[in-house]
Amino acid sequence: MSRNSGIEVLRYTAFSADPEGGNPAGVVLDASGLDDAAMLAVAAELGYSESAFLTGRSGPGEAGAREYTIRYFSPKAEVPFCGHATVATALALAERDGPGDLVFRTPAGTVPVTVTREGAELRATLTSVEPDVLDIAPDDLAEALAALDWPAADLDPALPPRIAFAGARHLVLAAATRERLADLSYDFARLEALMHRLDLTTLQLVWRQAPDVFHVRNPFPVGGVVEDPATGAAAAAFGAYLRDRSLVPGTAVLTLHQGEDMGRPGTLTVELRADDARVRVSGTGARIED
Repeated sequence: MSRNSGIEVLRYTAFSADPEGGNPAGVVLDASGLDDAAMLAVAAELGYSESAFLTGRSGPGEAGAREYTIRYFSPKAEVPFCGHATVATALALAERDGPGDLVFRTPAGTVPVTVTREGAELRATLTSVEPDVLDIAPDDLAEALAALDWPAADLDPALPPRIAFAGARHLVLAAATRERLADLSYDFARLEALMHRLDLTTLQLVWRQAPDVFHVRNPFPVGGVVEDPATGAAAAAFGAYLRDRSLVPGTAVLTLHQGEDMGRPGTLTVELRADDARVRVSGTGARIED
């Protein structure tokens, strides 16, 4: 726990049971008295890719789920949805109040989350808003590849570039080799400018290891950080992309490995259901002690 001008700020990592892995997030369980500038200041001081702020609570919702209004800030701006900060917040609430069902009212829409206990660990599963998959213009794709310094020949033709949405927009680019994915050194300002123009939150860079196993990386210059270590919103969008392109069965469980190249390994589980367009993303987490 840390305190910022009297504000109680918890720190959790998401998508790893090891505090040194996964993606860290700040969590403020009572941000009802904070304005936008104060929330942004907390996020900037922490320096994590995102922090989450519970700004209100309503009565028990459907089936007794606890309902909260939540907002997310990167060090530079508010974002509409953040998967890892959602998981971190759900785990913080579960440690305080016990596992169970939650509903988060996010700027992107309603996101149910279920927290269960698996042995000594807690696991949170979020259900995305309705996803969408869009084409990307050839000129915009060429600019993205130029900013990354990725030759078009290094892309995997079996996974064509698309923009995917499941609460936030992400450009999906698939590398043909693990070596291409590992070699990430990009033009920060150039990529940031393109992402602002296309309203992208991150790029979802992927390499397919097996039919249901992927390695992923997420440049995040619009948030003020070079790379996001584990990205739940992008994982949900990627699941929607794979289903939209018929690259996986309609019902599938996928494993995404992220953060290995940053020294913060994490694992995201993505579940697709044939009878539901929404995407489920789950993972463990851990408290980061001061």
